[in-house]
Amino acid sequence: MAEVASLLLSPFLQVFFDRMASGDFVDFFRGWKLNEGLLHKLKIALLSVNALLEDAEEKQLTKLAVKAWLDELKDAVYDAEHVLDEIATEALQRKLDVEFQTTARKVRKSISTFLGHFVKEIEPKIKELLDKLEYLASQKDVLGLKQGVGGESSKRLPTTSLVEESGIFGRNDDKEKIISLFMPKNATGNENLCVIPIVGMGGIGKTTLAQLVYKDNRVKEHFDLQAWVCVSDEFDVFMVTKTVLEAVTLSTCDMNDLNMLQVTLQEKLMGKKFLLVLDDVWNENYADWEVLSNPFKSGAQGSTVIVTTRNDSVASTMRAVPTNRLKPLLEEDCWSLFAKHAFHDGNFDARSQLEVIGRQIVKKCEGLPLAAKAIGSLLRSKLGVDEWEKILKSELWDSPIDKTNILPALRLSYKYLHSHLKQCFAYCSIFPKDYVFKKDEIVLLWMAEGFLEETKNKRMEEVGEDYFLALASRSLLEQSSGNKLGFVMHDLVNDMAKFVSGQFTFRVEVDHSHEVVSKTRHCSYVRNTFNNCKKFESLYEATRLQTFLPLEFSPNHNHFFLSKRVTLDLLPKLRCLRVLSLSRYQNIIELSESIGTIKHLRYLNLSFTKIKRLPDSICKLCNLQTLNLSHCKKLAALPRDMRKLINLRHLYISRTVIKEMPT
Repeated sequence: MAEVASLLLSPFLQVFFDRMASGDFVDFFRGWKLNEGLLHKLKIALLSVNALLEDAEEKQLTKLAVKAWLDELKDAVYDAEHVLDEIATEALQRKLDVEFQTTARKVRKSISTFLGHFVKEIEPKIKELLDKLEYLASQKDVLGLKQGVGGESSKRLPTTSLVEESGIFGRNDDKEKIISLFMPKNATGNENLCVIPIVGMGGIGKTTLAQLVYKDNRVKEHFDLQAWVCVSDEFDVFMVTKTVLEAVTLSTCDMNDLNMLQVTLQEKLMGKKFLLVLDDVWNENYADWEVLSNPFKSGAQGSTVIVTTRNDSVASTMRAVPTNRLKPLLEEDCWSLFAKHAFHDGNFDARSQLEVIGRQIVKKCEGLPLAAKAIGSLLRSKLGVDEWEKILKSELWDSPIDKTNILPALRLSYKYLHSHLKQCFAYCSIFPKDYVFKKDEIVLLWMAEGFLEETKNKRMEEVGEDYFLALASRSLLEQSSGNKLGFVMHDLVNDMAKFVSGQFTFRVEVDHSHEVVSKTRHCSYVRNTFNNCKKFESLYEATRLQTFLPLEFSPNHNHFFLSKRVTLDLLPKLRCLRVLSLSRYQNIIELSESIGTIKHLRYLNLSFTKIKRLPDSICKLCNLQTLNLSHCKKLAALPRDMRKLINLRHLYISRTVIKEMPT
């Protein structure tokens, strides 16, 4: 269906409508009298609202009514995906039942009885969806939405300069000023601890400056040890102390007592001249800082703490030396950074004309390195003068920052993403700020959620890698400074992703702006040593949840425990799950047979658990793509009917005692 190939809302829907023409689906519909006309009407309704999508994507950034409309549309699309996935799954499951059963007559009779009930349930759902989509389409005039309006999406971005550290311009004087504050000939005062603040607005380059200082050879020679700790929004004295100790010792820590942590850290720092960087600090509570800093005072004279923060009062709280307020880049330095990302290595005919436009764009970046880098990366794939002119004249430059805290340059970077990349980018908001994730990990999650296009020439994993590189080439994903295999999102980029994902993504104990609601589809949380059922109370309302994803900032820590009520009571209610991870929970020794009822599941991670056997019902998960059993050291065998998992693409069984595969 060529007209569906341009569907922007979901690759999954495109695949489904393509499959509607297949022999299996035709037989399924006609054999069980499912109303094909309803599905065609659903396709037309989706295409109708799709025509308004580009205009809505742009206007949502400045008009709250449009964002609310777009959220309703996305909610309807999620529901459409689920309903159609139910149909596709039933068709596949019935086919497998016949294929793998010997008593065919009995099977056909049970299928006939079941499908009669299934059709009666599914058709009202489709009719309800149609009503909602038609209503949303009727609101276009009230909201001022127009068909086919918006920037042309870039289908494929170049992947050069993927994760190379970008050139740093105009910060040498700032670096020398910071270093001079703790070098012997300039250092003043008799106190053992010197606190140096770097203060400035988001995107101005505070972290980059701190990294320049941290990596300078003179600095490395001056201190006995160095440690870098990302603090971010949540200033928890226990967690920050623990992270500092782990950074100092280069090993994980299992202590759960603040006193023990502080005594141990004090011993490790005793008599040593150290440099500690606390990046992105928001805490203004003097008492918290006093408790945190007590172990630091055991260091040798000249020990230094560098603090990056957006807030002057943070520096005051920490009794820092005079504030080092970071200023915007000079225009020429901002231009150099922009040009590094916007232009290819070689010259081309139009460069002289583009430079004129580019310098006008740089003025709009107002000296912010993040803005220059993001907009330069965006324009790297656009070589025409008219395309650069369109960016220069975009009305998004004039939209206020204060309402959304999103830089205009980032809004433009998002606007010109291909729609499939927008989905993948928004999904990354499931990670809290400063969380380090891996490319292969996020690609498998995107695949499970149905965000990746299926093509004849590439595996979905390769498509996912292309998407990842495209986002990295826009500087929306960046290589972690402390982990060559890890990637992070700048805080302001994370804010942008969270804004566009809205109510559909919820990070437990991080997102205070809203509770889990019926629209929530993706949920993550940071593991604690003991995760009790109270932590997940709000999820009982999120019956359409697709992602249940625990995370940890210290991946080598394995001592986690999950309330049995979560696995026995909550999870069986989440029948729409596509991604489920119970990784690293030491009390997971078995799975309930009810796992087989979560038939939409594509990604199941049980790694580093003590599970002894898998229930036979797991073989009913005909959509399952990824099954991670690595480091399940008590698991000796797999279920007999694993061959029924016909969509399984990744099976991880390293560090198990499994000796052979089922036949």
